Amino acid sequence: MVPHFDSRQSGNELAIERFRNYKAQPLVFDFPHTFEGKLSAYNILQDKGKAAPVAAIIREKGSNGDREMAWALHLAGFTVKDVHMTDLISGRETLEEVRVIAFVGGFSNADTLGSAKGWAGAFLYNEKAKNAIEKFYARKDTLSLGVCNGCQLMAELGLITPENREASPKMGHNDSHKYESAFVGVEVTDSPSIMLSTLTGSKLGIWVAHGEGKFLFPADTSGFKTALKFNYNSYPANPNGSPGAVAGICSTDGRHLAMMPHPERCTYPHNWAHYPADRREDQVTPWFEIFLNAREWIDKNS
Repeated sequence: MVPHFDSRQSGNELAIERFRNYKAQPLVFDFPHTFEGKLSAYNILQDKGKAAPVAAIIREKGSNGDREMAWALHLAGFTVKDVHMTDLISGRETLEEVRVIAFVGGFSNADTLGSAKGWAGAFLYNEKAKNAIEKFYARKDTLSLGVCNGCQLMAELGLITPENREASPKMGHNDSHKYESAFVGVEVTDSPSIMLSTLTGSKLGIWVAHGEGKFLFPADTSGFKTALKFNYNSYPANPNGSPGAVAGICSTDGRHLAMMPHPERCTYPHNWAHYPADRREDQVTPWFEIFLNAREWIDKNS
């Protein structure tokens, strides 16, 4: 059955045609063969007398994905700091002790300025905030993750390609010209991403919720690698129209990951719209390993 579509909602003929040609696409799951689904399978207990590494949740006014992200990092064994942009602008926070930063999703500045441009401006035009983030990315012992609005921010600031920021992709409006919220299927591709390293080749379900998620790639793509793709290239399985169904990219050294879907909203089986019926005893989903992989890399590089 073709879903109802009111053409008065949009004057974009391409979007209307795609919606009329809508075909349901099945979700396909392929979990890593090493995944057990139990927290006891992971070594996440702190060594006695050893301080937990620090992760910072960086948010702007309007961000709304901070709590889920903080919990996922805490569950993986990090000490988590809540860092608002005012902390960086005032100099109260310098990120000197921070090993991982997560730019969270949401709607910074009410999403009225487009693709996190207002959020990016808070870094670009405030000396203390700019110095803090530049020093963080100059270090070789750090990781970063940007999700949804955070992905847009990393693209806008060139943080996915810190060695050549002019080569950074940008984010454009979804081809549908509307906000898309859905549970979709993605495949973790073979890439240098540290956070996705144990999930390579797996196919998982995940939430998307964005209006500007289309990757616009520069002519030179040597500065980054595709790390995540939607299972299908056609709408609505590819909700934004990114070329090649790209859903996430990483830096060439694998330390910096930017993705539009929300792994922090899919940490537990009950967070999924659909979860394999034969895995009802799982305590966590494979997405938990993003945060655990970050913790293990930090431990090895301390």
